[in-house]
Amino acid sequence: MDQLSSNRQIIRLHETESTNSYLKNLLKSQHPAEGSVVVADYQTGGRGQMGNSWFSSRGDNLLFSLLLYPAQIPANEQFIISRIASLAIKNTLDQFTDDIRIKWPNDIYWKDKKIAGILIENSLQGKVIENSIIGIGLNLNQQIFPIELPNPVSLRQITATEYDKDYILDLLMKEFFLLYRALQRGEKQAVEDEYMLDLYRVNGYYWYQDANGRFQAKIESVLPSGQLVLKMLDTNEERIYAFKEIDFVNE
Repeated sequence: MDQLSSNRQIIRLHETESTNSYLKNLLKSQHPAEGSVVVADYQTGGRGQMGNSWFSSRGDNLLFSLLLYPAQIPANEQFIISRIASLAIKNTLDQFTDDIRIKWPNDIYWKDKKIAGILIENSLQGKVIENSIIGIGLNLNQQIFPIELPNPVSLRQITATEYDKDYILDLLMKEFFLLYRALQRGEKQAVEDEYMLDLYRVNGYYWYQDANGRFQAKIESVLPSGQLVLKMLDTNEERIYAFKEIDFVNE
């Protein structure tokens, strides 16, 4: 993690409502250095995208939030942070197992099961990002999940190995800042290309569902805004979707 401030904080909590909320509250009274991290053993109110909840059993998984000050990223291109976070998790997990993919916009899947989720909260100042809080929940050592969760999986379930959370966090931070520094060097296209290559169901036609019903389509691209572009099988028409406007259908 070259060029990171030696003043960056690593705050470890036994329990908190959410690491994102903790970091947001900290920013009201302090200006922690970029790369500061809040790690928790347990979250009482873990959150996912668009108000979804994130469940994790106490002490089993890697739950943390990372602070950035990405002033070089225009507000209307903020999805690049999501691409980097997704790729960092994938590149970390690739060191331990195969079949890791990024399900648009930023869920991490092993085959057809969810192993990690990301919640990014950006504070904007005019046309730039003042700060970015990247919350990550990675199912690391949990072996039993509530039956109401649709498709969870942990790295321990996949590999039958227990993992040290600090070691995985260190690997993940290294992968994140390799990509982040590449972006700062102007290698945005390389990051976008890698994200597209690693998308779940990126090759071929699959079933999707929107407000008008089911249809078959293939992923054409993901816009800088984060919107998903699908090409219809029957008409070759392209449709653009924001998050929560489209569902992946498992047949």
